[in-house]
Amino acid sequence: MSITQATLDKLAKYDTPTICNVIELFDIRPRNVGYMDHRVRSNFPEFPPMVGFACTGQFRSDAPPVGGDAYGSIQKQLEMFGDLSGPAVVVFQDADDPAVAAVFGEVMCSTYKAYGSVGLVTNGGGRDLEQVRALKYPVFTGSTICSHGYCHMLHLALPVRVGGLMVYQNDLLHGDANGVTNIPPEIAGEIADISDEFIAAEGIMLDYVKAPGEKTVAKFNELREEFQVVVGKLKKRVARK
Repeated sequence: MSITQATLDKLAKYDTPTICNVIELFDIRPRNVGYMDHRVRSNFPEFPPMVGFACTGQFRSDAPPVGGDAYGSIQKQLEMFGDLSGPAVVVFQDADDPAVAAVFGEVMCSTYKAYGSVGLVTNGGGRDLEQVRALKYPVFTGSTICSHGYCHMLHLALPVRVGGLMVYQNDLLHGDANGVTNIPPEIAGEIADISDEFIAAEGIMLDYVKAPGEKTVAKFNELREEFQVVVGKLKKRVARK
């Protein structure tokens, strides 16, 4: 399914919790799946949302590779970027438990960004964080570790599990200070189109509770009911069930 850059740009206007809220309206998956858990966090929460397509790989650093150059697969990985539906988000599952060394540093992130990648996600560690911050390259990690150990890639483009989420090659991912979710591609365009409506619906209550002055529970209940009516109509319009 083709997703235009215009749609990706619109999705990037919204924070990840809003994207998750809007996905729920479509009722196409349980509410407790589709996103990474607390073990994967943004290293640069001040950065704007990251939106792109997963380029997956598995990583190890606790023992030397069986043979070959430890960085020998990065060329193949870069070639795979061109087969994705849009800009790459590099997703590494660190097979070491616990993580032993950093999955990435300044050199890898600089290379990935140069070839069009818009971010990196891993359950493992990262390093050179100040240099990566200067690149304005979003990274999401499970830890920070100063050395690279015996880092090497085990496989590329196969399914990986990161932060409790199965990630497949070319999955559409959205991430920000709040975490990382996937977006079902068949509804990506609709999510981009109706997120403003959902935010406006939230404003029914938020504008009231944030405004100065005395508040009443009765008024809050009235506005909450209005919010539920508006969201109910929106859900009825888009729900798949």
